[in-house]
Amino acid sequence: MRGIMFFLLCVLFFGLVRPNMAWAEKGSGIVFFQTSQLEEVKDFYVGQIGCQLWIDQGSCAVLRYGNLLIGFCSGEQSEPSAVITFFYDSREEVDRQYQKFKALAISPPKENPMYRIYHFYARDPEGRSIEFQHFLHPIQWDFALSEKIGQKK
Repeated sequence: MRGIMFFLLCVLFFGLVRPNMAWAEKGSGIVFFQTSQLEEVKDFYVGQIGCQLWIDQGSCAVLRYGNLLIGFCSGEQSEPSAVITFFYDSREEVDRQYQKFKALAISPPKENPMYRIYHFYARDPEGRSIEFQHFLHPIQWDFALSEKIGQKK
């Protein structure tokens, strides 16, 4: 009897309370790359960068970092000709990332006045460029709010 009551309460609760998935109404996306070193690349992005394993499909892994979804799928060769950018809310956080990835960095952090960013580049295990940056101008971090503001224009 308790099992039936619990089941009915769950049906009632989940039937009435729906998660806020406004982002899904317009869709979302994943950028996929072919990799010849799936486990090493997955370990790097999860263990070193701090991504979460969002979906593991065996030969493909989808990683999540905030609102960024990156997929890596096993193949005979890698696709290293992309730039994956991680952005942070302070210069100090970019500096912390530089200290962490100094051995992989191409150069120290610097300001780029053209794009109004503070950043540096490094390489992942297959040679892809990864960028760590901070915007030197205000940005809207609440993407749902950004969509509402964009709709008012």
